[in-house]
Amino acid sequence: MIKNFCLTGIVRFYLDGFRRMTVGKTLWKLIIIKLIVMFAILKLFFFPNFLAENFHNDQQRADHVFQQLRDRQNPQ
Repeated sequence: MIKNFCLTGIVRFYLDGFRRMTVGKTLWKLIIIKLIVMFAILKLFFFPNFLAENFHNDQQRADHVFQQLRDRQNPQ
């Protein structure tokens, strides 16, 4: 009962704080937009889809992943 009351008090505190923000809302929007753009660019340019580019079907992709996992587990 006390934990539930404490938790709801904390949630209400933060919700009221975010509702009353003026400049903060704009800053949070900018931060979220910046993160979305950053991760989209990182995904496109720095993390290409290696398996889709180098293998033609799911069986070849699965075999490659299995082989990589097996080779890392038992280095010779």
